[in-house]
Amino acid sequence: MSNPIKFGTDGWRGIIAQDFTFDNVRVCTQAVAEYLKEAGLAGRGLVIGYDTRFASEDFAAAASEVMAANAIKVSLCPAASPTPVISLAAVNQKAGGAVIITASHNPASWNGFKFKTESGSSASPEITARIEAKISHLRQSDSVKRLPLAQALEQKLVSYLDPAPAYYQQMAKLVDLEAIRASRLKIVIDSMYGAGAGYFRKLLGGGTIGLSEINETRNPLFPGIKQPEPVADNLTQLADTVIKEKASVGLATDGDADRIGIVDENGVYISTLHVFALLCLYLLEIRGQRGPIVKTVTMSGMAYRLGELFEVPVYETGVGFKYVAPVMTAQAALIGGEESGGYGFRGHLPERDGILAGLYFLDLMLKTGKSPSQLIDYLHSKVGPHYYRRVDIKLDDRKVTPDANRLRELAPGSIDGVKVANTDTKDGLRFTLADNSWLLIRLSQTEPLLRLYAEGGTPERVAGLLKKAQELVSAGAR
Repeated sequence: MSNPIKFGTDGWRGIIAQDFTFDNVRVCTQAVAEYLKEAGLAGRGLVIGYDTRFASEDFAAAASEVMAANAIKVSLCPAASPTPVISLAAVNQKAGGAVIITASHNPASWNGFKFKTESGSSASPEITARIEAKISHLRQSDSVKRLPLAQALEQKLVSYLDPAPAYYQQMAKLVDLEAIRASRLKIVIDSMYGAGAGYFRKLLGGGTIGLSEINETRNPLFPGIKQPEPVADNLTQLADTVIKEKASVGLATDGDADRIGIVDENGVYISTLHVFALLCLYLLEIRGQRGPIVKTVTMSGMAYRLGELFEVPVYETGVGFKYVAPVMTAQAALIGGEESGGYGFRGHLPERDGILAGLYFLDLMLKTGKSPSQLIDYLHSKVGPHYYRRVDIKLDDRKVTPDANRLRELAPGSIDGVKVANTDTKDGLRFTLADNSWLLIRLSQTEPLLRLYAEGGTPERVAGLLKKAQELVSAGAR
């Protein structure tokens, strides 16, 4: 038997043909079918979609066959679609949820299985625990059902649904697309060979705006980048293109377009923490809205300063929208965000949407008349200077797996001469210092990586924090 199937921060992911196999996808789907029946949601049907990875459409077809065999009607996307587009389709169809075949930002050899609830959000830990328990039982039995897709289509247990038109209508309700189209902004889009290809062009094309797109064709190998993750190392081509074309901004969506990365007019990558803070500022100041902010432990302390300035509460969760979404819903939050570049918004979905985040950022530029670099200066004028960096260490390359108890024993009283004001283990091991800088050591839930995060008032401060984190990891490795 291959490795246990566990749902991380957002679904289960595995190496294609090693762990991510048709048999395992069918088992996962059968478990979801049984969960839907128990929850009284089976009669509402299910939406199934997929990204541009190798054989994603075939895995989606296999999942559809299992659902059909369980007499659960399926609305199957006919082409690769972004995760937020599929999630919105589940809400619009009043379905019991959605299954999405995607490994999001993982390297090319990976694929994944996401389950979204009837609200379009990531499944909570309680729901995924129930599904995992069923998976464990099913893998030891022979009770996975299957109805060939051709028969399922003939019996109308599976039908095709294009989710794009309804999504375009939703974007038009949330953003003044005509104003952006009529602007003189010049935008470069990097779709990273993923499911978001063509969406910005469809939404913004036809006006005076200048728009070009790179890496918009499907290529499951993601050539030229380590993985379809919109971080600085993977966006050098976008940065070069922005400079070459003298563009106003560069926007990149990850493999399933639920996350966004932004490059300023000088080709400089804007940290996801600054993007989140700017989106908060946009909603609070430019649009005049009010409501709580929800952030993960890896997200910026700038959110707390904005909360003070605009008198709105700030809630903090563990990493993953499976933790963010329930708080957004319960508190009617204005915005929720995580360090990976995923941001969700009230009035849309309690889930990440890289496309909408990009549209909001463009509207922020338009409404303020400021370039991205000027927006950073404007933000810092309100919350003070903030700098951030993350370091990823591959666990299969070095023996650095930390022992949590050992790390706690080694916890310092001060770092670089600044007192540690608080130590918490909400998600990993985080040290918050007296000057409001912080560092965090945590294991990734989607890849074999140890992640080190730090935010401080100067680049030098961040470098010092990360150096201390690496020293702690080396001392606490087992």
